[in-house]
Amino acid sequence: MPEPAATSTGRRSELLRIAATLFAEKGYTFTTVRDIADAAGILSGSLYHHFDSKESMIDEILSTFQEELFAAYDAVLASDADARTKLDRVVRLSFEAIDQHPAEVAIFQNEAGHLGTFERFGYLADRAAQSRHVWVTLLREGVETGVLRADLDIDLVYRFIRDTVWVAVRWYRPGGALSHRDVADQYLTILLEGIAHA
Repeated sequence: MPEPAATSTGRRSELLRIAATLFAEKGYTFTTVRDIADAAGILSGSLYHHFDSKESMIDEILSTFQEELFAAYDAVLASDADARTKLDRVVRLSFEAIDQHPAEVAIFQNEAGHLGTFERFGYLADRAAQSRHVWVTLLREGVETGVLRADLDIDLVYRFIRDTVWVAVRWYRPGGALSHRDVADQYLTILLEGIAHA
């Protein structure tokens, strides 16, 4: 007898959560279908009632997470706020993503280069380009409107922001002494005001 739709959907979400944790901790290549099934307390064959492959699981994990994140970014870009406020919001959204979706962020950081060599995951390069567009647009808008310094090397600053924000997934611990809001506050202070006395 088939599972009720609500139960099946809930089980599918739980399996994706378990898979995401394992992919983040062990790596996609080194995580087997059996590992996922064992962690879920089911037989490997039962996993195929929900997903046709391990590849389908990581595809759904990454695509769902990124759709949510970039929808939030797009809403900020489309807002009437000034460039500094938009930059503040995008930084905070990014740290919030690390807090709420640490496994998904870690998977993207660790696996995008490898997965991107496969046609199915071609969208990962598109998302990377879209991410660059978000940050570069905000930085240029900030320079043009005078809220950021005119002598900034936009591409270099973008690289600094990208790498310093997302690498936080390696050390930030949800539920730890610092909340994602605390980390974002400190980061924005360093980014926008510096750490030296004027």
